[in-house]
Amino acid sequence: MALMLSGSERAKFTAAKLATDYVKTGMKVGLGTGSTAAWLVKHLGAMVTDDGLDIVAVPTSARTAELAIEHGIKIITLDEAGWLDVTIDGADEFDRDFNLIKGGGGALLREKIVAAASHKMIVIADKAKDVATLGNFALPIEVIPFGLQSTQSLIEAKLKDLGFKTLDIQLRKKDDALFVTDEGNHILDARLGTIANPHDLAWNLNFIPGVVENGLFVDICKAVIIGHENGSVELRTLVDGKTVTATTQASKNLFFDIGQ
Repeated sequence: MALMLSGSERAKFTAAKLATDYVKTGMKVGLGTGSTAAWLVKHLGAMVTDDGLDIVAVPTSARTAELAIEHGIKIITLDEAGWLDVTIDGADEFDRDFNLIKGGGGALLREKIVAAASHKMIVIADKAKDVATLGNFALPIEVIPFGLQSTQSLIEAKLKDLGFKTLDIQLRKKDDALFVTDEGNHILDARLGTIANPHDLAWNLNFIPGVVENGLFVDICKAVIIGHENGSVELRTLVDGKTVTATTQASKNLFFDIGQ
């Protein structure tokens, strides 16, 4: 029976489906976190069960680990893997140079560690995540619990020094309690508006005591797969500093090959 998907979910579904073309038997694969990455896990699980795909995977969160196990994917730790063939993950925003904002799901630290330990990182996303300049999505900054208020003050001071005039930094909460990452840290969400120089901002934030990591992923992503609501899929890669785009139309049978 065909999946009854909204337009945005159809876009995520198709992007994740195309990304499975980059996963082959024998690979060690990093699995991202979030709604689009969840579709990837389901697609790969179907390939493991139905097609005999033999892979091991390193999940970037406890949620992804649970989903992978549920769908029959063997998981290992990053230390056991050593190095990964590919990591496939979603993004909250990406720009024309494949700089990303990630961390909306709270797994930015593990996501960045896993992506950096991979030969290639591929982002899967819907068209809404495609932006000319990063910054509309709040930038997650992971901080340790100790000295939380002083760390936030240092972040605010540094952002002002960097020229950000309007600051809205909120401590992330969940169910009326402080959000806690898988590593036991907290997240500050900084609404900064336009981020003109993500490289400089990422470098400066990570030099602040108390900051563990920030959600700017720069010079990590190698390709972006964009799903569209009409079922078409767009692949963008960087070749000699220029973006090369290829668009394909999803098969009519695409939405019949995986259960709810």
